[in-house]
Amino acid sequence: MNDGPVSTFQFLGLTFSTANVVSGLVVFLLVVAVIFFTSRNLAMKPTKGQNFLEWLIDFTNGILKGSIPAKEVGGFGLYGFTLFLFLFLSNQLGLFIQLATSGGATIVRSPTSDPIVTLTFSLMTLMLAQFAGVRKLGYKTHFANYMKPFVFWLPISIFEEFTNFLTLGLRIFGVIFSGEMLLKLIWELAISHGIATMVVAVPIEMIWQGFSAFLGAIQAFVFVTLSSVYISQKLEVEE
Repeated sequence: MNDGPVSTFQFLGLTFSTANVVSGLVVFLLVVAVIFFTSRNLAMKPTKGQNFLEWLIDFTNGILKGSIPAKEVGGFGLYGFTLFLFLFLSNQLGLFIQLATSGGATIVRSPTSDPIVTLTFSLMTLMLAQFAGVRKLGYKTHFANYMKPFVFWLPISIFEEFTNFLTLGLRIFGVIFSGEMLLKLIWELAISHGIATMVVAVPIEMIWQGFSAFLGAIQAFVFVTLSSVYISQKLEVEE
């Protein structure tokens, strides 16, 4: 699990986590599979798969519409949809699949149980918000917002951006990481004294696994919601 040895590899002089790369690739393939199998044979009379895909698109668009002006939502619909689906599957992966090498190094887990991954998504969102703000308002008006209501507000505005970056990424990491760690502790309890502890711990494991799956869905929703809030803030002129 996450507290075991870390498998890494070098590429172009940089060090990468094998678990992050492999787990991210697994989630990517799952996302592609979901889209592929639900979007095949699109018809006026939708199939169950098409109904699910359309519902998911409407759901993520609804999240965005809660914060972003209606006329601007179309430009962020694909990002919100992809972000939600990728994060949702990432949060669930480690609850059902945990693979490690013979040396004990984890190679498949929830990608979002690593802060590097969640902070990367956080940075992506904040950079997209900056880009959207500059595109709509222009450089001068966009960056002038950081000095309102007066110029001495600039350090506070910069610090706020930094805290947004940290809280957006670390919130989802903390929930997923702690959920997986508790699952491991419960399983170690289950196998510690044979059948006696197995009978007690396995039902607890199943209950916590179900609850963690629910938390994973909630965290994907929260991440996309807060992302839409941060983006909407950059599309408006501060008074």
